[in-house]
Amino acid sequence: MDHKRDRIQIALVTGASSGMGRCFVRQIAEQQPFLHEIWVIARRRERLEKLSEELPETKLRLLALDLSEKASFAALAERLAQIRPCVRLLVNAAGLGHSGSVKDQDPDGISDTLDVNCRALMAVTRICLPYLERGSQIIQLASGSAFAPQPGFAVYAASKACVLSFSRALREELCPEGVCVTAVCPGPVRTEFFRTGGIALSPFKRLFLADPDKVVRRALSDAAKGRALSVYGMSMKLFRLMTGILPQGAAARLGRMLLLKK
Repeated sequence: MDHKRDRIQIALVTGASSGMGRCFVRQIAEQQPFLHEIWVIARRRERLEKLSEELPETKLRLLALDLSEKASFAALAERLAQIRPCVRLLVNAAGLGHSGSVKDQDPDGISDTLDVNCRALMAVTRICLPYLERGSQIIQLASGSAFAPQPGFAVYAASKACVLSFSRALREELCPEGVCVTAVCPGPVRTEFFRTGGIALSPFKRLFLADPDKVVRRALSDAAKGRALSVYGMSMKLFRLMTGILPQGAAARLGRMLLLKK
């Protein structure tokens, strides 16, 4: 018999070995000490082990899974079915991105970006849904790029627009069950994401690089308040307002003038 009071309370974070995901793990450990475990998912086990060493007071369950591989979803589903925890907080922070014109990008790279940013995020969310309870929260890492087409960053921006749309719809589906979904839409954040993806930021975007710890702190606060969107920084809030007013075609042309490097 499944007694809810006996189920361990966990947070589950994807992309936990670096960048925003790593920041989420550290801040969740600090802010939510009532959790029994934090499940951390990433490809690089050695990075997860290092993170565990840095948080000796927090029990981390290390899941070295490559979310671009379908077998990882079965492995996660099996582990959840074995332990049957209550997922109090799900953070989908795994992501990929590459810059450049679509014609210059490798087709496999495009597929990988869509696989991790969209397919994996949706699959992990679906796998975790049976383990969420009233009061649980889902945080989905979208991007400010989701607000408008981004020439020179087209695939990544399209994938994040998918995440934002999915998050908004899922929020309405789960609202009657008391589960909150928050989409996080920052501008460029100072992490290794750009170096890993070989992304050369335009001078315009460099002006708005944000501190990842501040972005994550705002995201956790907004999720706790039940907000649908978490947008850090006045510049990003103004960008969202502008893209809401401009027709999408005009926003794309403006993006081409501001962002594409010639």
